Amino acid sequence: MAGGKLSPRQKMINLMYLVFIAMLALNMSKEVLSAFGLLNTKLTIANTITQSRNEAFMSSLAIKAEDQPEQYAAVKAKADQAVVITRKLDSYLEKLKSEMMKTVKADDIDNFEVQDQPDFLDTKFFQGDKLKPGGKEFLSEMNDYRIGMLSLFGEQYPALGVSIENDFSTEPILNRDGEKVDWLNYNFEGFPLIASLTKLTQLQTDIKSNSSQLLSKILAGQQASALSFSQYTTLLESPKSAYYTGEVFDGAIVLGRIDDKTVPNRAELTLDGRKLEQGKDFSFEGGRVVLAVSAGNAGEHKLEGKLVFLEDGKETDVPVSRSFSTISPPNSATISADKMNVVYRGVKNPMTISMDGVPNNNVNANAPGLSRGSGSSYIMDVTTVKGREVKINVTGTIDGKSFPSSKIFRIKDIPRPTGTIRGEDGNGGPVRMQRQGLEISSIGAMLLDFDFDLKLNVTGFSFKVAGQPTVTVSGNKLNEQAKGALKRAKRGETVQIFDINAKIAGNSSYKLPRITPVFIELAN
Repeated sequence: MAGGKLSPRQKMINLMYLVFIAMLALNMSKEVLSAFGLLNTKLTIANTITQSRNEAFMSSLAIKAEDQPEQYAAVKAKADQAVVITRKLDSYLEKLKSEMMKTVKADDIDNFEVQDQPDFLDTKFFQGDKLKPGGKEFLSEMNDYRIGMLSLFGEQYPALGVSIENDFSTEPILNRDGEKVDWLNYNFEGFPLIASLTKLTQLQTDIKSNSSQLLSKILAGQQASALSFSQYTTLLESPKSAYYTGEVFDGAIVLGRIDDKTVPNRAELTLDGRKLEQGKDFSFEGGRVVLAVSAGNAGEHKLEGKLVFLEDGKETDVPVSRSFSTISPPNSATISADKMNVVYRGVKNPMTISMDGVPNNNVNANAPGLSRGSGSSYIMDVTTVKGREVKINVTGTIDGKSFPSSKIFRIKDIPRPTGTIRGEDGNGGPVRMQRQGLEISSIGAMLLDFDFDLKLNVTGFSFKVAGQPTVTVSGNKLNEQAKGALKRAKRGETVQIFDINAKIAGNSSYKLPRITPVFIELAN
């Protein structure tokens, strides 16, 4: 169109062409402005959704920190710092956008094609080649956010740190001509209002997106730490507390948490029905509920109750139902003479009955004349049992399974007692004593080398002096008739005490064997 002399017609054609190009450019500019406006609207809606999600996350984190402060309190404190930093920049950008939109007529708020003037930010930020206080404030807010977030999380989450560094850097930028341009000039100087508004909304999107990523990483990191296998130990779980030789051990190895930050809010426990007290009977140590209770008497003991955790502000119960067995400590060996399994009539035979590996309260024994004392102690009285043997049946029970056993004992009568005078027996020959001593001495009976210390009460006897009639005496001392016969005895003569009758103290119904006589040699 340049050069040469143009006809009026050609000049008209050229002019119309220029007008057409200008019209195309004008339409394209309006379309671009509308595109910025629509993008800004979508970003604003997305920001509202992201903000709601972040606030819900923080509310959930606050509940977790209250429920489990050992695990989440420090995490929430750091998240709160990030909220303060992000809210400061977001509020500043929102205020700046509000000031920008005040320059637009109310009727033109949604008419993006008229929002094409750069005057507001150009006037607020720039003065020739220098920045106004408004421009410096904008850069300061950007830098404060970037530096604050990087100092909190840059080393912990490197990828997020790189994203924050790139999105919020205010370093000079190379333009298309290869020249360095200040960041603020490059991004905001001379741009239409709707384009700058969209850029500010995009910065808010980046802020909220970073917050969302950060909060997700914080929770994921904490949960990963809590779920790490380094926080577990192995426990041996078995359906019963004791096994017998030859049985199949059906226990299982399970994982148990030992995280010292996972602590119940409280524990409600009982041992054999007795309520346990925290601080006295148990304590929380290193993620464990450590018991400090007496093992109690021999037998099986039941630990029941629940551990209570707070989860999202609600109580969650973890039931406890375990048992353990207490056995008596070994204090003596079991030694038995196989041929000496004997019980005696007329006495209460003490017995110890137990079964290896079975608590005493799960051992049951029965036999004629057998009665239980306490623990493994029993008493057996076979006075009225006929025959010469008695069988004791014993049954031990563990986990509902019975283990029977039995043993036969011989029944023997009390051995023949020995008569005594003045506590002396005559088995070694006649007892030598003074005539006067015999008159006042007591006649007795005793069981020599017998395992039971039985007291025998003499109720009568016969007294004989050679050449004189036998005198029958009631009681345990010579009567007047016996004393008269004694006076007629000669010095050195031997007198007899025989047919001694005696009863067991406390068991007068039992008939003792015939008691051996006593011979007395008179010393004067």
